[in-house]
Amino acid sequence: MDKTEFKQRRQRLMDIMEAGSLAILPAAPPQIRSRDIEHPYRQDSNFYYLTGFPEPHAILVIIPQREQGQYILFCRERDQNQETWHGHRTGLEGACEIYGADDAFPISDADDIVPGLMESCHCLYYPIGQTQEFDEQMTEWLNQLRSRERDGVEVPSEVISLDYIVHNMRLRKSEAEIQAIRNAIAISIKAHKQAMRFCRPNLYEYELEAEIIHTFMQSGCRSPAYPSIVAGGQNALIFHYTDNEAILNDGDLILIDAGVEFDHYAADLTRTFPVNGYFSKPQQKIYELVLQAQRAALEKIQPGNQWFEPYQAAVEVITEGLIKLGLLVGKLDVLIEEEAYKRFYMLQIGHWLGMDVHDPSLYKVDEVWRSFEPGMVMTVEPGIYIPAAEDIADEWWNICVRIEDDVLITTGGHEILSADLPKTIAEIETLMAGGDF
Repeated sequence: MDKTEFKQRRQRLMDIMEAGSLAILPAAPPQIRSRDIEHPYRQDSNFYYLTGFPEPHAILVIIPQREQGQYILFCRERDQNQETWHGHRTGLEGACEIYGADDAFPISDADDIVPGLMESCHCLYYPIGQTQEFDEQMTEWLNQLRSRERDGVEVPSEVISLDYIVHNMRLRKSEAEIQAIRNAIAISIKAHKQAMRFCRPNLYEYELEAEIIHTFMQSGCRSPAYPSIVAGGQNALIFHYTDNEAILNDGDLILIDAGVEFDHYAADLTRTFPVNGYFSKPQQKIYELVLQAQRAALEKIQPGNQWFEPYQAAVEVITEGLIKLGLLVGKLDVLIEEEAYKRFYMLQIGHWLGMDVHDPSLYKVDEVWRSFEPGMVMTVEPGIYIPAAEDIADEWWNICVRIEDDVLITTGGHEILSADLPKTIAEIETLMAGGDF
């Protein structure tokens, strides 16, 4: 994304901020993998959303009323010795030239400069509780100002959570953001198709994961948006199963939940298919029921409808279907009221999608379910998970099906962004038999 996109976001934030205020946000700290080895660095989503700046050890300050420049970036200076060991740094000039900062200062000078920037501000926006280290740093800066109150220095009298505001901004995607999500989804679809083609009995789950990761990297993306779930048979009963080390058995289903990150935007797709390429009769019945539930949920996704409506539609279809299959016994309305379906359908209908695979915007505002608006992106992922139990006929044991698509709310309803990924039984079986989609 170009500098204009990030500049527009900062301007939107300043339009929301009160007069006489300051916003401050730290970059994500590096994370240790073991001893002195770090995980590959990934910038904090809010920080990246407002700056596009990809490096650690940085602080963003926004002061709408500052005549000398509203956007200040504290970052690391250029250092030939450090760059020889750890790679290129943007430096102070690059922070201004490449990332549009009005002013840039060394991160080592933040303790000397930030309190002075806060002096004229009565309202402070910052991510309260994001990290203990930054909370302590903010407390130290505020205490510096308090120690000078007798000299006429004003201390910010109001602290507002910056997270809430930025998360709400992130909920409605721009065209550039939607395109990034489309790109992530297109690559993820390619990886899921490759896993379906490659799958066969007696492989290990991690061999399919390797095909997925290979496709991601071959397409220019270094990282999944989240650890891939490759769960054969009863492993799919574990919602966030990531061991991916079991053998795939002939006759079992396999559930793959995998998506790539493209330019800091996530895809999140799930497909369930037979290890041997052909659904058994009981597997078909559960699969078709989940697919029917997803279609019912999708019909409710349009501007003006509320978040709970797709879930409610899916619950009705799943409960009625489970009654017909003998897995639930009773009257439909009573079973729904008693939430009897939760024995087999425990999850919500989906979640917001964006820079984070579980984008953090609220689902309720003032205790009212949020209404859909154009530009929102969400997942739709009903599922049925049947454990082995004495009161369940063994033909159903360990059949676990989840179908997940990524959906954009539009002015006319919705668009299934992942529509190109095979989903019907016929499509899946054809692809696994060597056909093309």
